[in-house]
Amino acid sequence: MKLPSSSASKFLFSVFVLVVSTEAVIKLPGNVTIPAVIVFGDSIVDAGNNNNLKTPAKCNFPPYGRDFMGGVSTGRFSNGKVPSDLIVEELGIKELLPAYLQPNLQPEDLLTGVTFASGGCGYDPLTTELASAIPLSDQLQLFKEYTEKVKQIVGEEGQNRIVKTAFVLVVAGSNDIDNTYFASRVRKLQYDISAYTDLIVGLASTFFKELYGLGVRRMGVFSAPPLGCLPSSRTLGGGKTRDCANDYNEAAQMFNTKLSAELESLNIQFPDARLLLIDIYNPLLYLIQNPIKYGFEVVNKGCCGTGYLEASIFCNQFSPNTCTNVSGYIFWDGYHPTERTYKILVSSLINKIANGFVCAGSAC
Repeated sequence: MKLPSSSASKFLFSVFVLVVSTEAVIKLPGNVTIPAVIVFGDSIVDAGNNNNLKTPAKCNFPPYGRDFMGGVSTGRFSNGKVPSDLIVEELGIKELLPAYLQPNLQPEDLLTGVTFASGGCGYDPLTTELASAIPLSDQLQLFKEYTEKVKQIVGEEGQNRIVKTAFVLVVAGSNDIDNTYFASRVRKLQYDISAYTDLIVGLASTFFKELYGLGVRRMGVFSAPPLGCLPSSRTLGGGKTRDCANDYNEAAQMFNTKLSAELESLNIQFPDARLLLIDIYNPLLYLIQNPIKYGFEVVNKGCCGTGYLEASIFCNQFSPNTCTNVSGYIFWDGYHPTERTYKILVSSLINKIANGFVCAGSAC
C-alpha cells in the first residue's frame, strides 16, 4: 500500500479528529482532543480477544451478552457492554471498542482505537500463564503491529499523533491478587502480601515505561476493586455468612496505595506524559454498601447460576437459576459486574478521565 504524503496524512488526521469529536456526551476541556481509546488488560475490558484461544477464560456463549445488541455473545465478560465500550461512547468516539483480534475490523476501527485485553491476564506473567490468556508482553507486540497498520492508513506523522493523543487504558492486577495469590495460593507460598504487591507494582511500572517508549503520553490505570466483595471472594474467603473477605480487600488497598505512589513517581520521571490513577475501589464499594440508593437489590451474588462462584465457562446456558431481573444485581457472574453497574461507575469517572489530561505536557 502506498503511504500518504505528509500533507495528505495531516488532512486525513484532521478530518478524522473532527468526525470523532463532535458527539461527545461530555464536554472536553478546550485544549484536549481524544481521538482514540486503546486498552490493555484483563476480562473487565476484553471484547472478544480470547474467543479463539484454548483457555477457560472465555465467554462467547450464552448467557453472556444477553442484553448486548441483538443478544449476541461477543466475548465480553458481562450481560452487555463493558467499561471500554462505555468510555468511548461517553467521549463521543464510537459506540463500541472492538477487540483487536476481531476478524472483521475496518480501518476506521483502528484509527479510533481497539482493545488488546485478554480475560485472565495479570501484571504477573504467572497469572496469565495459569489462565492461558494473552500476556501483557504479547498485547504490547499486538500494539506494535497495530501502529504499523495505522501508519499504512494515515502515515507516520498521523500514527504518531494518534498514539500520542489517545487515551490509553490499562486494567490489570485483580487476577494477580484474587486468583494467583489467594484462590490458587501459588504466589502465597512464595511471598507475603506486601512482597507480592511490590512485585506486581514493579511489573506494572515496567509495562507503563514500555508504553511510554512506544509514544504513549496519556495513560489511565484502573486501581484494583474491592476484591473481597466480589461474589466469588465472599464464597471462598467470607466465611459462612459470605461477608466481604477482609484480607482480599486489604491486599487490594495495599496494591492501590503502592500503584498510586509509582504513578506519581513516573509522572515526575516523564514530565511530558500524564499517568492517571482511576480509582475503582471506592466507587464500587460505595455501590455495594448503598445498593438501594441506586436501585440494586442483590450485592452478594451474581445473576448467572447460583451467583456464588460461576464465571466464564462455568456461567453458561445450562447454569440453573440465572436471574431474570438483572437490573437489580450489581454483579453479572461471580466476578464481573453488570452493564448497569459499569454505566454508573463510568459515568462517575469520565470527567476525571477527560480533565486528567489538560496538562499532559506536549500531548496537550
